[in-house]
Amino acid sequence: MNDNQLLRYSRHILLDAIGIEGQQALLKAKVLVVGAGGLGSPVLMYLASSGVGEITLVDDDVVDLTNLQRQIAHNTERVGMSKVASAQISIQHLNPDVGVHALQERLQTERLSELVQAADVVFDCTDNFKTRHAINAACVQHKVALVSGAAIGFDGQISVFDQRQIDAPCYACLFSPEQHVEEVQCSTMGVFAPLVGIIGTMQAAEGLKLLMGVGESLNGKLQMLDAKRMEWSQMRLQKNPTCSVCTSTKS
Repeated sequence: MNDNQLLRYSRHILLDAIGIEGQQALLKAKVLVVGAGGLGSPVLMYLASSGVGEITLVDDDVVDLTNLQRQIAHNTERVGMSKVASAQISIQHLNPDVGVHALQERLQTERLSELVQAADVVFDCTDNFKTRHAINAACVQHKVALVSGAAIGFDGQISVFDQRQIDAPCYACLFSPEQHVEEVQCSTMGVFAPLVGIIGTMQAAEGLKLLMGVGESLNGKLQMLDAKRMEWSQMRLQKNPTCSVCTSTKS
């Protein structure tokens, strides 16, 4: 760690739970962030500001004017630009030492598996169940911790599925891939702008803790926020012994 890094990350280093060792762990870390929208924006900004070494960012969409109400990694001048290119600019302006791999593509199974395998932590910042299940399956396969967030209307949720733990549930234990779930999206249902900031920031916090080995994660817990009342509720998650995704892959 050079002098500039010691100064930049000094407020982390001052924390006994982090120190030099924790900050060095972040500088060496590689993460995968799928989605550069409402959730992905704060995730990316806090990962970058905290000094995560390499960020691989995947999103196939472009910046639209309707995104700017909540997607803080983008701005008006970048409408029409790919979201990954826009987010990469924001990250480099914030912290030019962070390596960013910006991929404008829709992930297929083999490609997703490859990217997950190379990551220390994966952040699911997407908005549809098909993609979430594909990300989860890849994380289960390669035993990579998954930080999952969701937000719609005034309701948000966050959980960690840490597949390094033998008894950890996976996303499919909570939402079965065989179950039909009606998709709800911001474009039709709307979303309270600060809600994605709250959930995304918490995703970043959980991921940073995992990378540094600090504190206790939300593994095995689902936290839900009612932003109208600003009330949190929590439920414990159990590994489903008949889960079609994770049960047969662990011993």
